[in-house]
Amino acid sequence: MVELTEAEINAAIERGHIAQQNEPRAKAARYDKRKDRIIVELTNGCSFTFPPRIAQGLEAAAQEDLAKVEILGAGYGLHWEALDVDLSIPGLLTGLFGTKAFMARRAGQAKSPAKAAAARENGRKGGRPRKPA
Repeated sequence: MVELTEAEINAAIERGHIAQQNEPRAKAARYDKRKDRIIVELTNGCSFTFPPRIAQGLEAAAQEDLAKVEILGAGYGLHWEALDVDLSIPGLLTGLFGTKAFMARRAGQAKSPAKAAAARENGRKGGRPRKPA
């Protein structure tokens, strides 16, 4: 068993106080059904919103379930018990609305005039080019 010194404990407590002041943490979260947005207020006075349809596990959720959002731990995440969904605040702030695979699938669903033109051109050539072996 490792024993911590008083100095190590005090240093850890100080690091926690600094993190609490500087790192984004949720103070409050709610679902606005009129705007169809999750609204998150942070401890630093900032707030952000996002549509639930872009977040993994929330895309087809009922409004009643979306309204039951909880803040996890010290404000590092959001939790929906009935949906078994957890999203991290730092992840949401960097634009990560799910796992790597989920985000890759969503990126592939993007629609743009350039993507549509490339798909038409590939279709004229016989479809998607084969990868070299």
